[in-house]
Amino acid sequence: MLADVVSVAREPKREVVYSEAALKASEESRALKLRLISTGQPIYGVTTGFGDSVTTQIAPDKAAQLQRNMIRYHLNGTGPDAPEEVVRATLLIRANCLARGNSGVQPVVIERLLDLLRHDVLPRIPERGSVGASGDLVPLCYVASTLIGEGQVHYRGQTREVADVLSQIGLEPVVPEAKDGLGLINGTSFSAAFAVLAAHDARQLAVTADVCTALASEALLGNRGHFDSFIHEQRPHKGQRDSAALLSELLDGSELSLPHSQVVDLNDPLEGRGHGKLRRSIQDRYSIRCAPHVNGVLRDTLDWVDRWLETEINASTDNPLFDAGAGNVHSGGNFYAGHVVQAMDSLKVAVANIADLLDRQLELLVDEKFNNGLTPNLVPRFADDSWEGGLHHGFKGMQLACSAITAEALKTSNPASVFSRSTEAHNQDKVSMAPIAARDARAIVGLTREVMAIHLLAACQALDLRGIEGMSPRTRAVHALVRSVVPFVDGDRRMDQDIATVVRLIEEGAVAEAAGLRPAL
Repeated sequence: MLADVVSVAREPKREVVYSEAALKASEESRALKLRLISTGQPIYGVTTGFGDSVTTQIAPDKAAQLQRNMIRYHLNGTGPDAPEEVVRATLLIRANCLARGNSGVQPVVIERLLDLLRHDVLPRIPERGSVGASGDLVPLCYVASTLIGEGQVHYRGQTREVADVLSQIGLEPVVPEAKDGLGLINGTSFSAAFAVLAAHDARQLAVTADVCTALASEALLGNRGHFDSFIHEQRPHKGQRDSAALLSELLDGSELSLPHSQVVDLNDPLEGRGHGKLRRSIQDRYSIRCAPHVNGVLRDTLDWVDRWLETEINASTDNPLFDAGAGNVHSGGNFYAGHVVQAMDSLKVAVANIADLLDRQLELLVDEKFNNGLTPNLVPRFADDSWEGGLHHGFKGMQLACSAITAEALKTSNPASVFSRSTEAHNQDKVSMAPIAARDARAIVGLTREVMAIHLLAACQALDLRGIEGMSPRTRAVHALVRSVVPFVDGDRRMDQDIATVVRLIEEGAVAEAAGLRPAL
């Protein structure tokens, strides 16, 4: 399950088990592979060259060396090392795919992947270099290289040679045989690892986005009637309905964001006049009023993204595959990460729209033309004769930073799948670009989390100025959480550490919990 991947990725040295049924399936698949090799028939990537070199057949006694060479010639990744949680997720997903018993690899390959997890020995994997078909060849070669005792790993806070670490913990390198290297690298596990973690964190953002909107609605003296169930039952997208229902629950009891009927009653009747100006608008701007229609898209996107990723991490994604029951080998294209890239391209857009939504709400909070009587840029209120008057700019810089972060998220949301590049002598003439999309999705989630942190800080500042005694019980609990770690901004000061502190609250699920919600696991 997806939750298992997240748990293993973020809780080092979790117990992982290679079941007897999986071991038996692996042994049967390997036995078939060895029988077919003995017939002398060409088997792709086993007794032939790779990719466009498939037309070259080699003798069976060269098959093992072919695997070593393939691993080595793909060790050309660039960029930063993948985060440790991504590497753990990659190891688990790859082991699970191979343990299905369709890949023909030695069982020791799977067991050694699990050993790396048990001891938290993490291969150094550069993030860049994969086009997502034929699988994540370059990044997964760093996993394969680790298994055969070559390369570097992260272990106990140090970067060390893997051969030394394996010796220290009492493990032997794997001696590869035919198909072992190809089975390790010819799959979507690196892309899927980024994707699973991005989707998990995006679900946390979907909850927190509604909390942010509730606080903004109160700070702006909004109309919580916009979230009435009648409206959203007439356009019954599940995510939209869930978002609106949560907003109604969060704002229940608020004396700041009022039901529609109370907002209407605050205005004077015309009493015979031809026209008049309302004292309080009966409709909020779109970034508040239509928040469920934006966040609902993220919620609904995550539902099908999770289904697709659940299938992906429990699939055989390499080539060729061995059907032990029928005694056949099949060449195909399960390494093509089309579902992963489509899922991540869609998730990127949905999450980036949350950043944009909250950035627009922030503009309303800090702009005196729109914030319904709050101070410009949420500066403290000073007496007319105070020396401090005119010296402070409050959240002006925060809004600038938030706009820049949002722009980066929106820019990064461009789809990767449409940038397919023909490569490898036009054998890989259509590729998925899934790892790029998945890395970008994870990056956008991080950027949106920063936008949320700035938004929460501004909303709490606005509510301090407005009067927290009118807040609903659940939003007031969120305000209290933020104020327990970040004080009211009573004058211009640096706020970068404030942002980092609130980012951690969001990551840990503390904001959702304070609002009485169950955080994503």
